[in-house]
Amino acid sequence: MSIRDWPVAERPREKLRLRGAGALSDAELLALFLRTGTRGASAVDVARGVLLHFGGWRALLESREDEFCAQPGLGQASFSLLQAVQEISRRHLREALERDQVFSNPETVRRFLRANLRHRQREVFAVLLMDSQYRLIHFEELFQGTVDSAQVFPRELVKLTLSHNAAAVIVAHNHPSGINEPSQADCLITGRIQEALSLVGVRLLDHLIVGDGEEVSLAERGFVKGHC
Repeated sequence: MSIRDWPVAERPREKLRLRGAGALSDAELLALFLRTGTRGASAVDVARGVLLHFGGWRALLESREDEFCAQPGLGQASFSLLQAVQEISRRHLREALERDQVFSNPETVRRFLRANLRHRQREVFAVLLMDSQYRLIHFEELFQGTVDSAQVFPRELVKLTLSHNAAAVIVAHNHPSGINEPSQADCLITGRIQEALSLVGVRLLDHLIVGDGEEVSLAERGFVKGHC
């Protein structure tokens, strides 16, 4: 049955307008994104099948283009739109960090890093540079690769920090394995980074590890000296 034949109050678009997005099921939300179904299947039917195939939102949002487009009712246009929507979300989070103090918005920091790093297939080291008011002034993925191969990292980080006249830094990297427990190398590099930054009067606020589940803060684990 076509969605146009449904009772008006049960159609996803009308339901959203009347009751808000939170009232919609996952399949209904995805159906609004897809807009159309296929021959013999409504957009909600197609969306339900897509979610069943991927097992949920995360795998769908992180899927490769070839895997995404192989699903009935999906194609390059939908994939491109999905990437655009995710980028809009990342930029929204970045604006919040540029506007507010990082200390007043720790969850936004974690959400921002999660959105930028969790889906990556390789290990990525990223840097958030802040001004003296602890507002974000620059975000950069400094390099890709394991901690063990990053002997030049502290020097490169100091150069980047000075070039932006930053007063404080948060570093972060992902664990593609999904296991976010810090390794010995993670702890050692944290100390080296803090020592290098302290020589130029810049404060290391935290080193966050992004994996599955909650992000791990090395500052909270006691590996960042002077953390309150």
